[in-house]
Amino acid sequence: MTDASPDNPSEVGRLLKGAAAGDPEAWRALFDRDRERLRRMIALRMDRRLLRRVDPSDVIQEAHVEAMTRLPEYLQQSNLPFFLWLRLLVGQRLTLLHRRHLGARARDAGRELALYQGAVPEATSAALAARLLGHLTQPSAAAVRAERKIRIETALNAMDPLDREVLALRHFEQLNNGEAAQALGLSKSAASKRYVRALHRLKGILTAARGGLSEL
Repeated sequence: MTDASPDNPSEVGRLLKGAAAGDPEAWRALFDRDRERLRRMIALRMDRRLLRRVDPSDVIQEAHVEAMTRLPEYLQQSNLPFFLWLRLLVGQRLTLLHRRHLGARARDAGRELALYQGAVPEATSAALAARLLGHLTQPSAAAVRAERKIRIETALNAMDPLDREVLALRHFEQLNNGEAAQALGLSKSAASKRYVRALHRLKGILTAARGGLSEL
């Protein structure tokens, strides 16, 4: 079992042992380490049509409760780092919410990527384009922003889906290369090459849209 995050393996391992022994403070500290990273994931992958119906904090809390219940299972069987396991649980919750609230329209919300042993909602081109426009240093007129978003979204749609996903993981969810590689079932070198290629393509997209990020 890989039970440690690369940023501080011994700390995560210590907290896992405490949580497994029933220490509530250890469990709280363990979960709080990754709370903001999980929020970034939800912000990127939850369909905008659900924002008025679903509180992202509730999604995290539900995953928290499920993780507490399934911790013994994780400790015995999982080969995932703890953070990626939590991210999987949150992703599965999002998938269920999309199906429950959007029904047949769930496919329009974004395809699902078969990652790990479950499915995680894909970061759509529309979501990525909106994020990119949100990073612009100076607001544009509404019409200009709308046109620019369409151009960026169209260009993102033309990218290889796996390149687009590794870009979402590395640049927006801020996973490191090892985490992104494991999330996508790639080697570290393959994930790194895909990210460099996707980043180069993204810079070209933003340049062609006559406006972009101050830096990537």
